[in-house]
Amino acid sequence: MKFQNCFIYVCKGVVILIGIQLFLSCESDLKKVQKLTETSFVPSGSADTINLKYTDSGRIKSILKSPKMLDYSSITNPFTEFPAGIHLTLIDENGNKSTVVSNYAISYKKTKIIDLQGNVIITAQDGKKLETSQLYYDQSSEWFFTEKPFKYTDETGGYLEGPGVDFSKDFKIFNMQRSNGEVNSMD
Repeated sequence: MKFQNCFIYVCKGVVILIGIQLFLSCESDLKKVQKLTETSFVPSGSADTINLKYTDSGRIKSILKSPKMLDYSSITNPFTEFPAGIHLTLIDENGNKSTVVSNYAISYKKTKIIDLQGNVIITAQDGKKLETSQLYYDQSSEWFFTEKPFKYTDETGGYLEGPGVDFSKDFKIFNMQRSNGEVNSMD
């Protein structure tokens, strides 16, 4: 009888140990399955210290400089990220230069929207300047827009500021939601 009781206790102990081991291994497998379903973005390409010149008909139209570029072109919604910011020089048909600077940028290939973030400054050759913390650029319509506070200054020292603005890339069309400022006469 004693042997039979001892055997039952040993069997129960073995069954409990096997159950614990199965439970722990299932939890580990569950974590593996969860990791498989996580989306991970791994760049298909990266570059350090880029200096990219875009030409059209033999004429340089823009120069893009950035300390770091990450290319995610192999995912469903491809994009290019500039985690250390950009310095972009745009050159028009008359040779006039404008610059766009930001601490961070991301360009979405399908929507053709560029999201500029952190100390965004656009400076035109004629002295016009726009500053904001975030600015979007729609490449298809060549249109800038933001809901963030902005400050625009012109070549005469006049300024406009407020929340939200959208404007054409040449600053000829300028729409503000609410603004205040001082505009000087160009006599």
